[in-house]
Amino acid sequence: MMIPERFRKYSAPAGAAAAILLLYTTFFPVRETEFVLITQFGRPVRTVTDAGLSAKWPFQTALFFDRRLRIYNPRPSEFLTRDKKNIVIENYVAWRIQDPNKFVQTVGDPVAAEMRLHDIIWSGLSAALGTHDLDSIVSSSAATIQAAQMLDSLTEMTGRAALEQYGVAVVDVRIKRINLPEQNKQSVYARMRAERERIARQYRAEGEEQALSIRADADRQKEEILSVAYKEAEKLKGEGDAESTRIYGAAYSRNPRLYKLLRTLESYKKILDDKTTAILSSDSELLKVLTRGQSGAQ
Repeated sequence: MMIPERFRKYSAPAGAAAAILLLYTTFFPVRETEFVLITQFGRPVRTVTDAGLSAKWPFQTALFFDRRLRIYNPRPSEFLTRDKKNIVIENYVAWRIQDPNKFVQTVGDPVAAEMRLHDIIWSGLSAALGTHDLDSIVSSSAATIQAAQMLDSLTEMTGRAALEQYGVAVVDVRIKRINLPEQNKQSVYARMRAERERIARQYRAEGEEQALSIRADADRQKEEILSVAYKEAEKLKGEGDAESTRIYGAAYSRNPRLYKLLRTLESYKKILDDKTTAILSSDSELLKVLTRGQSGAQ
């Protein structure tokens, strides 16, 4: 069949366009962060996981999937622990597509996959929390916390189920935040305040008891110290009086007249001043020193 002359000039560009279209529908690039599922009339044929340039038949379709890790953040949900405590858990799930063939056949896209994961994780977390008390999940003692072991077991269990059902690998399930339901917060706070007040009263009572014991012991020690000090003071005073008497006796025996004169003068200093008026008889011992001098003190 002869091609008319007027169409012959368009044959070369049309052939080039057809060749380009054939190349475009046959070859496709695969990145390191993705894998490609080849389908033929909607049925999966093979999976390309190696990065680089790959080929397919023009009538086949290439579906691209991100093979990197994804983070799913479900909405906070309320759960019940074994000791009947309501808590609100906010968690996250790290997952990725492991089997693209099963993934396409069961869920089809990441949004649907996360909806299915939500159901699996929620039921698994509810069952796990139902076998643990609140103190084993939230506690000030690291030895009693079992949340890490519980979440490891939950990751393993949900990972097997998700991989078998949807071709999704669950890498990790962790809790971001634990809270109390709004309707329970005030009652919990009231119980916490009452408990703290009870502990404070106990501490104050113990402190007052210790204070009374310390004060009683201090008073006893004070009395003992004062008693010992008084005894020592009386002893020293007696020794001083004895020494004074001895000195007075020795001085008196050496010069009785001088001793009597000095004692008389000391008596004057004690009983006489510029405002004292003394009326004495002529034979008074005090008057003899003033009237007769030293000879009157004999």
